Amino acid sequence: MTARRIETLDDVEEGATWLAGRDARLAAALSEVGPLPLRLRDDGYTQLLSMIVSQQVSVASAASIWDRLKNAGYITEKAVLSCTDETLRGLGLSRQKALYARALAEAQIDYAALRTAPDAEIVATLTQVKGIGVWTSEIYGMFSLGRPDMFAAGDLALQEAARLIFDLPDRPKEKALREMAEDWRPWRAVAARLFFTYYRKSKGREGVT
Repeated sequence: MTARRIETLDDVEEGATWLAGRDARLAAALSEVGPLPLRLRDDGYTQLLSMIVSQQVSVASAASIWDRLKNAGYITEKAVLSCTDETLRGLGLSRQKALYARALAEAQIDYAALRTAPDAEIVATLTQVKGIGVWTSEIYGMFSLGRPDMFAAGDLALQEAARLIFDLPDRPKEKALREMAEDWRPWRAVAARLFFTYYRKSKGREGVT
């Protein structure tokens, strides 16, 4: 489904209906959480930079740092390349994240080309950049590029949701969840939306990515 893109709630509903027909446990989870969100975001450098900012910090801390970067005008490739690491650190980025922000800007990724690239190429391209791993690449593919069959199996929220939905004794590890997700092709990204929504509902938490 490389040419397909999730762009509307109707697309999400199509995938949800397919998943419900595929597995009764997914159908039960869908009936519990109701309609799934679109969760479509912008693509490009700024979006990936915001994901770097959000790594390993609270939602509130990430939002505060992002506001400072945005207000200072340092959220584009050109702006980040024009300033020093000390400037970025002064706005709240750690030394490591300042390096990641610069590495991403220096990579000069063709973001327009990624919109039509195969899923595996998206991951391969982005993970060449220091600070961007498989999880970030897959989340970007799902929610910034609207890919219907990408799935971030390394995400702890998805793993916990799978444990709850399928009544597993333990939270599945990344490899095990990736194997489980093969059964949800070609709508794994919609399954991810279900799992994120189910996780938030079950845990009573907000702001889970």
